[in-house]
Amino acid sequence: MKTTKYFSLFVCVLALTVIAATGCKKKPAKVTLLPNSKISTVGDLPPGGILPGGDNTGGITGGSSATGFPAGPGHIGWKEDHETLKTETVYFDYDSSTIKSSEKSKIENVAAYLKAHLSAAVKVEGNCDERGTEEYNRALGERRALAIREYLINSGIAANSVDTVSYGEDRPADPGHDEAAWKRNRRGDFVVLTPP
Repeated sequence: MKTTKYFSLFVCVLALTVIAATGCKKKPAKVTLLPNSKISTVGDLPPGGILPGGDNTGGITGGSSATGFPAGPGHIGWKEDHETLKTETVYFDYDSSTIKSSEKSKIENVAAYLKAHLSAAVKVEGNCDERGTEEYNRALGERRALAIREYLINSGIAANSVDTVSYGEDRPADPGHDEAAWKRNRRGDFVVLTPP
């Protein structure tokens, strides 16, 4: 009788352990691919599925990019000016890091500013609306920042003058929970960096 009782208890514990280990995970609806991913396609990535301009670590870029442009060094200790280029904020479509044609002139204005202020650098801050998981939005914010960085580099700005950072959904421009707010939160902001 005791053996049967212990055996039943053992089976119950084993079953609970298996259930706890496997969990009830939901399959994500969409997955963001990162550089060097084994899967090769995502809607708005360039051919090859490799993201341009950075290492996708979720912080300020460093090292070398997939396109051969060295990533920005992270201008630690430089003064940050959030106002000068505030009107040049680049907005994105839902779940996209593709730069819309209507937003390209803003990036060209930033490039012109940097060409006129050679001692300055810029930090591109990628942001998302609140929809999606925190990890997904952090990766999407980085893709947005890297897309803007790549455009600046292709406009003649030195790669070491452009840093990127992703804040995902952490820094909304509008705290609302509707399409109007989400539209304002899907953005890339510019911060002018000057030597201390």
